[in-house]
Amino acid sequence: MTIFLEEPPEVVNAGFAIHGLSGSGDHFRLPDLWQFHLYEYEADLEVDGTAHRIKPGRASLIPAGAEVRYRYRGRSEHLYVHLRPSPRGTPHTLPLIQDAGPAAPAIAERLRQAIAAVADSPGQAAAEVWSALWRTVRLQPKEPGAGLHPAVSAAFAHIERRLPRRITVPEVAAAVGVSHNHLTRLVKEATGSTLVAYVRHRRMVRAGHLLRESTLSIPAIAESIGFPDLQSFNKACHREFGMSPRSVRDTARH
Repeated sequence: MTIFLEEPPEVVNAGFAIHGLSGSGDHFRLPDLWQFHLYEYEADLEVDGTAHRIKPGRASLIPAGAEVRYRYRGRSEHLYVHLRPSPRGTPHTLPLIQDAGPAAPAIAERLRQAIAAVADSPGQAAAEVWSALWRTVRLQPKEPGAGLHPAVSAAFAHIERRLPRRITVPEVAAAVGVSHNHLTRLVKEATGSTLVAYVRHRRMVRAGHLLRESTLSIPAIAESIGFPDLQSFNKACHREFGMSPRSVRDTARH
């Protein structure tokens, strides 16, 4: 199944539902809306004739127009969203239903926030559901060569959050739950370089943006991205851009 997430979805309805109290099943279609669920029970699900097993902590994303049959085993509670996803962008492929694993609490929290906001803050509801959808898409392991190893993605996210601070390879490895040597190998495979070089490059990308687009002083920019003094910042700029911080700024203005 493929979904586009270039823009937030249109959230038409969201809520907390209880089924299985007055009957053992439901059979229906939503002709124009996708269904996004996070389940808290065990049941059987059939979508367009294909059987799936529902278990607590599993998330499903069902396309518009699909014929859906639920067979419950008693009281069955789930969080749901009915939505229209973005019609364009990069396609993301994922199973119709999958185990959310450790991401389930975060997805549930995003959906609860969406449910609370849907009546009077549709923009916030859309943003919360968009975040939950991205988390769900990223549950899928990457095929070889199709993208970054999950540990590398987690390492890069950790680095972005801590970019102005001192960052060491052992610290990043511990944060993402792999060994120092394993992370070093993974980053080398992904980038062709070292994690230290990646950190330096990301700092300079941020520095270049601030030099070109802001009026922050050069000392303030150096400090904001983790350079302890102007001399080291100047050397880094020459290495990354082939010119001084002042020249980067002046070139952009001209």
